Amino acid sequence: MSFQPNSPAARDVAYFLHPYTNAKAHEEHGPMIIERGEGVYVYDDSGKAYIEAMAGLWCASLGFNEKRLVKAATAQMEKLPYYHTFAHKAHLPGIDLAEKLVKLAPVPMSKVFFCSSGSEANDTVVKLVWYYNNARGRHAKKKFISRIKGYHGVTVASASLTGTPVNHPGFDLPLPGFKHTSNPHYYRFGQAGESEEQFATRMADDLEKMILEEGPETVAAFIAEPIQGAGGVIVPPKTYFEKIQAVLKKYDVLMVADEVICGFGRTGNFWGSQTVGIQPDILSCAKALSSSYLPISAVLMTDEVYQPIAQGSADLGVLGHGYTYSAHPVCAAVALETLKIYEERDIVGHVRTVAPRFLERLHALGDHPLVGETRGRGLMGALEIVADKATKAPFDPKAGAGALAYKAAAEHGLIVRSIGDTIAFTPPLIINNSQIDEMFDKMGKALDDALAALKKAQAA
Repeated sequence: MSFQPNSPAARDVAYFLHPYTNAKAHEEHGPMIIERGEGVYVYDDSGKAYIEAMAGLWCASLGFNEKRLVKAATAQMEKLPYYHTFAHKAHLPGIDLAEKLVKLAPVPMSKVFFCSSGSEANDTVVKLVWYYNNARGRHAKKKFISRIKGYHGVTVASASLTGTPVNHPGFDLPLPGFKHTSNPHYYRFGQAGESEEQFATRMADDLEKMILEEGPETVAAFIAEPIQGAGGVIVPPKTYFEKIQAVLKKYDVLMVADEVICGFGRTGNFWGSQTVGIQPDILSCAKALSSSYLPISAVLMTDEVYQPIAQGSADLGVLGHGYTYSAHPVCAAVALETLKIYEERDIVGHVRTVAPRFLERLHALGDHPLVGETRGRGLMGALEIVADKATKAPFDPKAGAGALAYKAAAEHGLIVRSIGDTIAFTPPLIINNSQIDEMFDKMGKALDDALAALKKAQAA
């Protein structure tokens, strides 16, 4: 495809290597250029409106034009646009945000370490767990276990934690010492006649078997999203985390909750851990911490984890880890204002009010000929496209069923996320019932278009 010379699209293709994009296909098709946002809508450079059913990347919780966050950033930029937190330095936005997060934590926490992204936060988790065990003299206890299709980031360490298919080939990942246990997707992997509770028991047994095979003295931590996001919005089966955590306690393995997507109200509670019953030793968060208006993330740890780290820094003379932008004062100020808005507007209460409509409309799409399963909690949901509803047989990947539905949705003014043949929805938390109806009306039309395209291709 040719682009108008010196147009934004042509310059994008000429100069910009995009993340999570087929670079050669991008040269041919070019970008969708988003110019502005308002509430739950974004607008492309032709003026076309789209409901942003993914809140960007699971993250713009307050929508795309929250003026209070702009004012908070501006005020802090005028007062102290940057300072670091190395070598005993501090500033009020960082102090206030750390205190606020500890007070909001789902279990008693002691300290907060700040980063700039979810990937950085989970990379930091790995290093701090290693540091913690070294400080305790447990130099062999370093392995991490995550889950197949779990998503924890794209740095070298966090991508090793990640268990989705596209993140390892080509990058020589995962690193040694990173293991992946079974995916707890009951619809896809439950056995005939097996209840959810029995399936959860089998998942816990798989984890215990892996720990024993690796050697409990070598396994340091297990990391999990309360609800798997980029792996397909996988809701854990009943009793899953109760049984998983019993295994972890048995072998002295830390529980790390990755709240990067689930935190700050997404699942109908302030933390996803509260929704699914996780009692974390360490918690990572990002995205909705600032409604993603500025990049900031955090790692929270219990005092039991903090104390050995503190002693290790005393023994070595310093905690040799940190980032130029750790607790960046402008990012921290925006995060503080975001948390204030959540409280003042009772965003969690709003999610609980509109979630029944969201889930009702989501599950109603389960009647569509293409949809095998619908699943979700709060304002987080997905539908799985299948070739045969009775057998759950998927389409041949070459058919691109999910991609067809994704493209059709965009034509109808709806931006969703296609994860293979799973379509995900995590709209801004401010969405109302009429916008939820509009969103799923558009998705219904997109599924009809995708079905017609698939039938046409099969007939050809």
